[in-house]
Amino acid sequence: MALKVELKPNERIIIGSCVITNTDQRARLLIDGDKIPILREKDILTPATANTPAKLVYLAVQLMYISPNPEANHGTYFNLVRDIVTAAPSAWPIIEGINNSIMSGDLYHALKEARKLIAYEKKLLDHNQSVQRKRSAA
Repeated sequence: MALKVELKPNERIIIGSCVITNTDQRARLLIDGDKIPILREKDILTPATANTPAKLVYLAVQLMYISPNPEANHGTYFNLVRDIVTAAPSAWPIIEGINNSIMSGDLYHALKEARKLIAYEKKLLDHNQSVQRKRSAA
């Protein structure tokens, strides 16, 4: 079954190992293939934008997803995950979901699970900042 993708002007997309940049007009693509990694620009993190531990985990999973040899990034991923679980054990259920997806070979689903980890991290950081503001106001 083919995937229909509509790109905004100048939007980028990764298809396989290629980065494709749209021209200055909207474009509609019909992508037909089996097991080809596809990432829209809004779902792509770069080393510069991966500025939190959870975003680094997402980046590691993203690299697994687009790599012809995903296992090459497992060491980095598991080191990052170990650090997160040590700092925030409550993140374990989300990380377990990412791990299960990776081990079953469903790396696209692992990316979706990693997005949940980013949202959870943001929630923890926002709560921590709120507590800090209350303490400094008292």
